This record gives sequence, C-alpha cells and structure tokens, in this order.
Amino acid sequence: MSEKGRDELQVSFVLKRNAWCGELGPDDVGREVVLNGWAARRRDHGGLIFIDLRDTTGLVQAVFDPRTSGEVHRAAEDVRPEYVLAVRCEVRARPEGTENPDMKTGAVEVLALEVEVLNTAETPPFEIRDDIGVDERIRLEYRYLDLRRDEMHSALKMRHRIVKVVHAYLDSERFTEIETPQLCKSTPEGARDYLVPSRVQPGRFYALPQSPQLFKQVLMVSGFDRYYQIARCFRDEDLRADRQPEFTQVDLEMSYVDEDDIIRTIDGMLAAVFAEALGIEIQTPLPRMPYSEAMERYGTDRPDLRFGMRMATLDEVFAGTGFKVFAEALKAGGSVRGMRVEGGGDMSRSELDAWNKSVQELGAGGLVWFIPEDGGMRSPVAKFLSEEELAGLKASLELETGDAAFVLAGPRASYNDIMHQLRGKVAEKMGVADASRFEFTWIVDFPLLEYDAVEKRYQSLHHPFTSPTEESLARLEEEPLAAKARAYDIVINGSEIGGGSIRIHRREVQEKMFRLLGIPEAEYRTKFGFLLDALNYGAPPHGGIALGLDRLAMLLAGRESIRDVIAFPKTQSASDLMTGAPDEVSPDQLRDLNLRPGPQQAQLDV
Repeated sequence: MSEKGRDELQVSFVLKRNAWCGELGPDDVGREVVLNGWAARRRDHGGLIFIDLRDTTGLVQAVFDPRTSGEVHRAAEDVRPEYVLAVRCEVRARPEGTENPDMKTGAVEVLALEVEVLNTAETPPFEIRDDIGVDERIRLEYRYLDLRRDEMHSALKMRHRIVKVVHAYLDSERFTEIETPQLCKSTPEGARDYLVPSRVQPGRFYALPQSPQLFKQVLMVSGFDRYYQIARCFRDEDLRADRQPEFTQVDLEMSYVDEDDIIRTIDGMLAAVFAEALGIEIQTPLPRMPYSEAMERYGTDRPDLRFGMRMATLDEVFAGTGFKVFAEALKAGGSVRGMRVEGGGDMSRSELDAWNKSVQELGAGGLVWFIPEDGGMRSPVAKFLSEEELAGLKASLELETGDAAFVLAGPRASYNDIMHQLRGKVAEKMGVADASRFEFTWIVDFPLLEYDAVEKRYQSLHHPFTSPTEESLARLEEEPLAAKARAYDIVINGSEIGGGSIRIHRREVQEKMFRLLGIPEAEYRTKFGFLLDALNYGAPPHGGIALGLDRLAMLLAGRESIRDVIAFPKTQSASDLMTGAPDEVSPDQLRDLNLRPGPQQAQLDV
C-alpha cells in the first residue's frame, strides 16, 4: 500500500493512471503501468488473489502475489466488489493454458506492485455485469451502478459516435448549428405541452418545445439557408418503449430545396453513420415506397422489410361469398385482409389456435387460417367457400405449398393495425427478423389530411406547416382528403426514425391550411402570428426533417428500448426513480410563481 493509511482521510491520491484497463495487450508485456478502476470481481485461490479491475475501456485481471509484496496481498484480502482502486503493476503474459478468449485483455494480466484503496463501497443491490435479469425499476433507481455495466457503456458510446458523425457530416454539407429556445410560446397541435410558469410575469407561462419547428422555419426566412441542431424536445404524452417525455432529435432545415434534396442529404448522413458506427456500407439512394403501397402490403406506414409476410385486400375475392363472417364484414363497410406467412404450413393446430387467441386479445373477432396443400386448401372454413374463392385467395396472396394464410375481416383501419401487430408477433415467433440486418425505406406520397370523426374536423397527418403538392393545392377545399402532402418518413426495420416535409412558405396558403383544419382566425393569429408575419418578408421555399437520435441509437446498439441509450431516462409514468422527480415543491416556491398548492400538496404541507 501507499504510505497513507486506508483509514486516514484523503482528498487526493498518489497513484494516478497512465494506462487503461481494457487496452492492455501482448505489446504491453513488460511495461510498468498505473491503473485506476473498480474491483469488478475478486477470487481468492489460497496464495494468489485475482481481482478483475474495470474502467470505462473494459477489464483486466490483476494478480496479487504474496511473494511479490505481502503488504499488497494483505490489502487485496480486504477488497470487496466495487471498491475503487489504484494499482501500480507490471503487465505480463498469462501462463500458457490460462488465456481467456472472452476478454479483450485475455492474453495478459497485471502483477500488482502497489495498491491504493481510493474508496470503499457498499454491496451493490445487483451484480455489475451484463445479462443480470434485474427488474428495470431497480436498475433505474440505482442508475449510476447500472451504467457501470459494459453493455450500457457500449450503448452510450454508440450514441456518442452517431452524434460525432452527424456533426462532421452536416458541417461538410455547409449546415450551421444554431440553438433555439427552450422556453417558448405554447402552440399545442399534437401532444400536450410541458408548461413553465413565469415568476416575473404572473399568470403567464412558457412551454418547453415539442420541436424547434417554428424557429427553424423563421431561420430560413433569416437567410441561414441550412440549419441543424441536436435538439432537446419535450412532450407530455403517454410513454412506451420508444418514447420519453424528453428526447433528442437531429433537427435540420434547408432553403431552396425539394423533397429529393432533403432525402439525398439524409441518405448521405445515414451512410456515414452506419459506416463509422458499425462498419456497415449501405447502398444509396435508399429505396422509396408510396404510403398507399405500405398500407396495402404491410398494414402500416412503418413496415419492417427484413422479412416477407405481405398482405393483400381480398374484398373482390369474397364479394359474393356465402361465408357469414366475411359477408357481414363487407356489408358493414369493412374489409377482408389476408397475410401470407411463408413457412407457416408447418404450424401445428395448437399453434394456429394460439394465433387466433392472440388476435382476439388485440381486439379482433377472430382469425381464419388457410394452408395450401396438394389438391386443395386446408382450413376450418374451407367447406364454406367456393373453389373460385379459394383459388382467388391463393392467387392474391401468392401462396405456395408450405405457406399459411392468415385472414381477418372487420373495420379496415383498426383491423389493418391488428394485422400489422400480428405480423410482428409471427415474425418474432418464427425468428425471421434478423437483428443484424438493416432494411431502409422512405415512405412518400402521404395524404395531407385525415378526418377526426370525434372532433368532426380535418387534422394534418404530419403537421399544419406541411405543404400540399401543387396538384392538390388547386382542389384542396373541394377534395381535402384526396390531397397529397410533400412529406416523407425514413423507416428502418419497422421503426420510424425520422419524418419531415417541404413547408408552406406563402402566408395565404398557410392561412388557408389553418382554416381547413378548423382553427379560428383569432386562435391561429395568437399562436402562430409571428410565423405568418415572417412569411410576409420573402420566405424562400424550404423544408426539413427531424430524426429521433434516441431511436437511431437504440437500433444501432441492438437494444429494445430507448431507455437503454439514454443515460438518465424516465419510467412509463414519467418518473425519475433515481432522483425522485417529479416531486412536491415548497409553498414558498409556489407563492413566488403566484400558484396555489393543489389538494394533494396542501395535504402534504399540513
């Protein structure tokens, strides 16, 4: 040990590192180095003590030999998991037959010559290693320990590499990075805003930005031409695996461009990211798929193209059917939709029944299955269908021997979504979604609007600043639902990574859009007056896109939740289990903001 005792209060340490644990290899044999890190694992083999020392680069095995130093060996006897150590040591090759090919440093070990215990540690609530199988709530409560694990380090370093490439690529494309405000005007058009009360202007509120949309459009009017930002955004909405109340997006806007220019820019950026982060070369230009084709073939505008299982509408096949389930669905204005399951013909009856139960849990009335066989079609309902109908089913889904067909009948929109969810579940069960493959597509030719039957008004499929196509603009008011948007989404492996559009750059068109969406003039002038005014002063044609950095990092890191690529995420109830946020605040703080405590706060203050 160093001359300072372990029990003596220390504010500094003697043995400062000059090497990294995970970077030592055969070329370092014979070097004397100083390592700093945590004791990941300790093994006492009688005379020898082995401690795996961990830092941000990985592990190396340290050997504490009483023949080298009795004092150092005695110090190792007291070391427990996660103690913080400084070790002066000699790098040596592992004895023949003891190499560990599973460790990056498995060909070498270090012989401890001097050790300094920089800090002790309580026994962690879980072991600091990968594949721990610990409840996520425990991991999030002790996030500082969870982040010590190799897979968490790897995921966050992947995120770092992505950001580094994005900065370099966009800089090379003449973009200017500009920060936009975090305290903004509330202009909710989708999710709820997070509101921040103003102390100096009582009764008034800021909103945290759901996106920098309006600011980046104003920047185009300001002449910056190409803007980008790694932007923090906030949305007060229900959460799931790929959503957080605060998230990060790669946000950009360009002037004097059309859809092809923006898509070409993002193609190049993604190619650079995949090459640098994963060493994967992707072929550009990336493929494109019309929205209508995506919905028809896959039941979603974010299709996973790593496997088949294409869908088809079978309304014409069963137009005159005597099978009651199909006939009633069509009579009610619904649809009959089928999906080809390649290789599904080997499914047992119990497996097929399980898929029927699965779609019922998703909200469908039931699943009808068909299996083509030599000379016919096997199905519980085959006897109710004509030969022509069975032949039409087979042809429409391009069924071959060994396949299965899954068919649903009901309301088109909701059953499309159920069929999409079923497709994902079947692919997972059959193991056909290869996690090492990345399949890209741009979804284009979106509808501009959809009709909300509850609110009895039109809504933007993207947002109200999206430009209609020139062809649609002329008949926008006469045929609003036939209007097409100049919009585009980039999808990777069934996840929408980003979306954007060419914007409306003329004030009269923007006001027409607000009126079509049923937004009163007084309301849109109050919310968006500054944008409308800016459009009066020579706004150039412009467009942009925002890509979800969290989702992109999740995909490249091979994780299933964006929480695994965010250092300090929230739970599905928007809580931070480590810090205890959100929390009550004191009555004095509320009074400063001219707010009164609610019933729960008042009760807690009693």
